[in-house]
Amino acid sequence: MIKKITKLTMVMLLIGTVLAFSVIACQSPSADTNNKYGNWEVDWNGYNPKPPESDTPSVGGGEPEEEPPTEDTPTVTYTAMIKSNTDALNVRSTPSTSGQVLGTLDKGDMVRYEGEKNGWYKTVYKERTAYIYANYASVTYMRQASDKVENVIAVGEELLGYPYVWGSQRYHWGNGVINTAFIPGQFDCSALMQYIFFKGAGVVMDLNTRTQVLQGETVERSDLQRGDVMFFTNESRVNNTGVERVGHVALYLGNNYILHTASDHAVIEEISAKRWSYYIVAKRFV
Repeated sequence: MIKKITKLTMVMLLIGTVLAFSVIACQSPSADTNNKYGNWEVDWNGYNPKPPESDTPSVGGGEPEEEPPTEDTPTVTYTAMIKSNTDALNVRSTPSTSGQVLGTLDKGDMVRYEGEKNGWYKTVYKERTAYIYANYASVTYMRQASDKVENVIAVGEELLGYPYVWGSQRYHWGNGVINTAFIPGQFDCSALMQYIFFKGAGVVMDLNTRTQVLQGETVERSDLQRGDVMFFTNESRVNNTGVERVGHVALYLGNNYILHTASDHAVIEEISAKRWSYYIVAKRFV
């Protein structure tokens, strides 16, 4: 016998269909066994996105939320960075469009975040307080490493914007003895590495890339960590062999970012595909 469907039954069937469709729709993309959706981890006791290992825009410039550490879980801390969202973003001496332009950032370049004032992000650039218009930038987080590594990075962040000077004077002679002819604010790639490691951690690095690459502990690419020193070849040395193939050095920060002196100035930027094609080896000094 065919049963009659009442209006109430029909409504209940429609509601059930909608709910079932919603459950299916919310399952894409599906979580893995650790309740992770890509870079985001879901706390099923209440949705609580945490900063992933890659850059994560902050909300109101606050600190990233963290799960309370357990006895077996080391405390993880993050450092806040300002990322340029456009090319030729001015870095100014005051939080105003009338402030002196100290330099510019390309899209994706980063500098240290030190606060916000009247719609401007505060940072440090060429060893002085500087400002970036917040409408064209965002605050992101990077996972911190040991105190020694962070000290080295902090010294490097102070020097961002200084010009690249090929064959610049070294801070010391490769043995810790200070070079009295050193000119502050002038660095090529190996001079910058030597300076920040000596100032930040007391580590004595040699004079150029081809001798620095013989120092430190070799690190596999798969084990690359914040604070490791990366060595590359370049167009003029790519066909050389041995240490003569080494032509550039940079400090790895994580999230595919490096701090180095490029062909124009000291900068924090992403590692391009071309630069990765020139990668040779990484060394750990601290």
